[in-house]
Amino acid sequence: MSDLSQQDWATELEKVGAERGFFERVGADHSALFVRGDQTGGGTLIVTFENLDHVYENAGDRMPWGYDFVTSRGWSMLGMMAHDWTWYRDEAVFDFFDRLRDDGFFDQFDQVVFYGASMGGYAASVFCSAAPGATVILLSPQATLSRDIAPWETRYRKVWHRDFTGRYGYGPEEVEVAGPVYLFYDPREPLDAMHATLFQADNVTKLRCRFMGHRIASLWLKMGVLKKVVMGCVDDTLTPEVFYKLMRTRLHVPRYQKEMLDRLLQMDRPRLVIRYTKAVLNTRGGPAFRKAMRAAEQRIAKFEQR
Repeated sequence: MSDLSQQDWATELEKVGAERGFFERVGADHSALFVRGDQTGGGTLIVTFENLDHVYENAGDRMPWGYDFVTSRGWSMLGMMAHDWTWYRDEAVFDFFDRLRDDGFFDQFDQVVFYGASMGGYAASVFCSAAPGATVILLSPQATLSRDIAPWETRYRKVWHRDFTGRYGYGPEEVEVAGPVYLFYDPREPLDAMHATLFQADNVTKLRCRFMGHRIASLWLKMGVLKKVVMGCVDDTLTPEVFYKLMRTRLHVPRYQKEMLDRLLQMDRPRLVIRYTKAVLNTRGGPAFRKAMRAAEQRIAKFEQR
């Protein structure tokens, strides 16, 4: 994608929108691509939120997240894109969703699903209120970045100046009018866990993703379970039992293994480090694991010599 400017990319999206739905610039910092599905999708609309620059740099198909996955099932898609880390706090975005709601845009679909991770998770949690009854899928979402409510959130200083009050402001309140809400987070990530705690509505199902860190979706891709998890949420068949069974595959994913090793090192548990690194090294090579194992063995040997 390095051979295309962002303007060229936007032009391509405009063509797709003109042929199958619409493409709209929403204020100065956001864009929306709507692609209508076919009849096989049963009238399902998936609304996604992401960072435009991240997609531009990394997405091989130049489409919003999940475009192929969504459209291959005959579903419709509304992909919201941000040109910066805006958290979608823009009056133009608020007006856009007000208009969709008032014009009955969401009413034409049998099912509406809002999806987002991190910044996109925050956006999905607040804008889902424009389509009451929608299914909501949130991965490591922020509940708000309001300094009054979440002064402990220190990761996103660049957005502290934005207003998180008023319309579409507070995720835990906005999701109360939704249908089933699935919230995925790593309880060992303190700030993510604190945001998750703020979501208290009865329709919220919280599913813990231990040792997966903040970037859960990318790990699920490596595990080959992202589509299965999303489908389970869309079908409302993702019980905790089904979910945690899917998560067992994480044990064999190198990124997860490295996340686990880092956690054990932080815990300062050399014997556990040895046990874990030996288990990993029995299945594959890994210089970092071998180095950690030797360092842990040396620490124990020095301790026993005292």
